[in-house]
Amino acid sequence: MKPKKIYYSISDVASLAKVKPYVLRYWETEFGQLKPKAMRGGRRAYRERDIRLVMMIKKLLYEDRFTIEGARKKLQDMDHAELHQMDIPFEQAARQTSLEEVRKGLREVSDILGKALAGGAEEDF
Repeated sequence: MKPKKIYYSISDVASLAKVKPYVLRYWETEFGQLKPKAMRGGRRAYRERDIRLVMMIKKLLYEDRFTIEGARKKLQDMDHAELHQMDIPFEQAARQTSLEEVRKGLREVSDILGKALAGGAEEDF
């Protein structure tokens, strides 16, 4: 599934990467390649390229256990094609949103049925 937006907020990217926004801000200071576009009011606007880089940084630091310095060097040594192949969990995020909507709908149905049964309307069912 392709992304639906051109730019993503820091909270969107933090949710996709499953890190806190302050972690992304810190990574921006440590990794020169990570430069989201600055919008009005100083808000960050991440593009798909930035999100791929965030996912690679997270993999290097959290999964591969690189230090910041080691991850920085590894990113400098990587070619563009290798970074471009990094998966972005857009589909997973969309699936999560769909599941949350289903849960909400089921809770509403459950509440309606609970009220109907509590009100003595069990004969109607």
